[in-house]
Amino acid sequence: MSDPSAEKGTRFNLPERPEGCFAQIKPGPFFRPDKVDIVIVGGGMITNDQILPSIYHMQRGGQVGSIKICALNSAPLRALAENKKCETAFPGHAFEPFPGLDEPPEKMYPDLYKEVIASMGPGNMVVVAVPDHFHEPVIRAALEHDQHVLSVKPLVPSYAQAVEIEKLAHQKGLHVGIEYHKRFDRRALDARQQYRAGRFGEFRCGEAKMIEPYYYRHSNFQNWFTKENSDPFTYVGCHYVDLVYFITALRPVEVSVRGVEGKFPNGNVGYMWSSGRVVWENGAILSITDGLGYPDEGAGMNDQNLVMYCEGDDCGAIIKHNDQFRGVSHGYVDRESGAMFRYVSPDYFRLVAWDGEGLKPVGYGFESIEASVLSAIRVNASAAGLADAEALAARQKVIDDINARGIVATPANSSINELVTEAARLSIAAAGQTALIEYGNAPSVRLR
Repeated sequence: MSDPSAEKGTRFNLPERPEGCFAQIKPGPFFRPDKVDIVIVGGGMITNDQILPSIYHMQRGGQVGSIKICALNSAPLRALAENKKCETAFPGHAFEPFPGLDEPPEKMYPDLYKEVIASMGPGNMVVVAVPDHFHEPVIRAALEHDQHVLSVKPLVPSYAQAVEIEKLAHQKGLHVGIEYHKRFDRRALDARQQYRAGRFGEFRCGEAKMIEPYYYRHSNFQNWFTKENSDPFTYVGCHYVDLVYFITALRPVEVSVRGVEGKFPNGNVGYMWSSGRVVWENGAILSITDGLGYPDEGAGMNDQNLVMYCEGDDCGAIIKHNDQFRGVSHGYVDRESGAMFRYVSPDYFRLVAWDGEGLKPVGYGFESIEASVLSAIRVNASAAGLADAEALAARQKVIDDINARGIVATPANSSINELVTEAARLSIAAAGQTALIEYGNAPSVRLR
């Protein structure tokens, strides 16, 4: 499979659309200092659950102009358009679908995202929400057409690709954000501040876990989440690798991952479980357990947590985040949430009542997306009224500041994740053999 516009929730590799199916896409405005138009490439689960509601709310607030969503076929777009929860939360808001909703769902349009991106005026934003191994060509198409980018994590499979993206974006004065939303969890922000003030001493040993629901195996994951493309460690374990780096600023130096294979309902083979170990530059160890197997009838929508044991002067310290249970549990009279009893995490993403029309998104899932969109607007605004060379220099200065602050994940401040991903893929293919990360002028990975 090599189709970069395939997204979670569709099938791939069917005939392309005939030319001339659609009316000419009208070009949009560019480098406005107050808002951006958005093109979302990918119409699957994450777009439905987090991205589109967040973008709708920002459109309601005036920070986002038009919204287009491009998918491989019409089926996921129709599901998004008919989402009753979004209709209730954001009355009067809609997106422009590509392909159109009246197109037969069996027809595939693998290159349509290129046309939609090419139609945008410079300085708007492309949100990349396709399977992990298809990120790079979509990101590159966006940057080549002078668009800011927000990508779901991980950014790309290799460190070299991350560096290329960083350089190209900086040369053009464009913001690239990566949706590591745990950086915006107030627990993580507080832990980062307290750790860097010395209040936990030094991280020495810990463990993390993220087990996603079993029903993922029956979703479009079975078409792309195969051994050659991904594994649970790189898909969701990366959240906790990034989080430990975000809190401590320690760099990972060794990675070993062992996978447990299984078959999806369609017969494709993938890693259903993984057990990883990351060694950090101070010798600390983090064990990470991941998988697609949390019981669908379980109380949590998943199972996830982080524990970091630290040492001070003749004393111990601890950071412990129990992320799937935030002290709220609901027992329902229906199964709209998948089960009649659920732990509820309002801290990640919920649609709640507010003093405006409909509902509004709250939680760090929204704040992460909001931060990248506002970063792009801030970059544009810095160059308002300036000539070309001065405008580029002004945008680059803001980008450098965003990179240095290290809150919004960017290629410049989160590329240790690409090194870990690259090392993990080497290790899991070698049945858990340790992969080393070597820094210096040209960071690289190799099996020990």
